[in-house]
Order: sequence, then C-alpha cells, then structure tokens
Amino acid sequence: MAWNNTNNIGPKKYTCGYCGDQVASAIGYFESVSGSPVPSNIFVCPSCSRPTYFGFDGVRNPGVAPGKDVQHLPAEISSLYGEARKCSGIGAYTSTVLACRKLLMNIAVSHGAKEGESFVSYVEYLSTAGFVPPNGKGWVDYIRKKGNEATHEIALMTEDDATRLLAFVEMLLKFIYEFPAAIPAP
Repeated sequence: MAWNNTNNIGPKKYTCGYCGDQVASAIGYFESVSGSPVPSNIFVCPSCSRPTYFGFDGVRNPGVAPGKDVQHLPAEISSLYGEARKCSGIGAYTSTVLACRKLLMNIAVSHGAKEGESFVSYVEYLSTAGFVPPNGKGWVDYIRKKGNEATHEIALMTEDDATRLLAFVEMLLKFIYEFPAAIPAP
C-alpha cells in the first residue's frame, strides 16, 4: 500500500494501534490548527502502512489495545478478548467491563458449564472446577461486581476499572489455555 502526497513531518515514536509494533515514523500528513502551537498529525506506520491520528488536543486514534495476546484460545474466546482490548484502547471502558464479564461466562461454558445459567453459577463453576488460581476468587468476584454495575446501573466504568479487569482476564486466560498447551506432550 502506498499513501499519496505524504510529507516528511518529523519523526515520532509510538506503538501502532493496528499491528502493535513499536515504530518511529516521519511520514504522513499534518494540519495546522489556528491558535494551537501543536499541529494535528497522521503518521503512517512503517510496519503495516496504516494511519494513526494524533490530534492537537491529545486525542489519538486508534489507541493501543492494552494487554497482550494469549495463545491457544478457542476462536470465540479469542475474538471476545480482542474485542475487550480494542474497546479499552478506544476509551470504551464500560464496554470493556461488559466484555470481560461475558468472557467469564464463555470460559465457563467452554469448560463444561451449562449454557443459559445465571452469571453467579458461571463464577462458582470456574472456582469449584479449579479454573481460578489460588486467591483468584476475589478477582472473579470483582469482575462479577463491576460487570453488574456496568449492566444494571447508570454509572460509567473508568479506565482503571477496565485496566484491572483486563489484566486479570489476561492472566486467567493464560492460566486456563496458554500455560497448559505449552506443556510438551508425553
């Protein structure tokens, strides 16, 4: 892919919100905003050729999805985890919390819990079946409480809420899927 009429607009280091690479780009487009000493820029990623917008007001699009990829996930769980990360990367923190809550349900069902049960039953299933690490039940309960707040109350979730839940969900996914799959077969 080649972008037309790009300029050398001065180098900028950033993590690309599309490919996740740490890059330094000087190629892109700029806009001078009247009254602002800082221009808005669109930098073209040298790794994937996709554009990232940096506004004079500090807005960045796309943002970087927090967390890390987890290996060996079933397709639906991988997709939902990616959705939760992307939501957080664009500042949709309530949606992130809701997706984390839904992830717990999907994880439980993927490991034998009955579909259509209450959310509390999924939390209990994960805990009693040994899918929650020691001292992790408090985290699962925290996701339940925050998920209930996001679902049943008017309050919006914060970046801190989303970051905490994503960090725990990432660890849980690694514990349940990635680490067991890394053990060599006998």
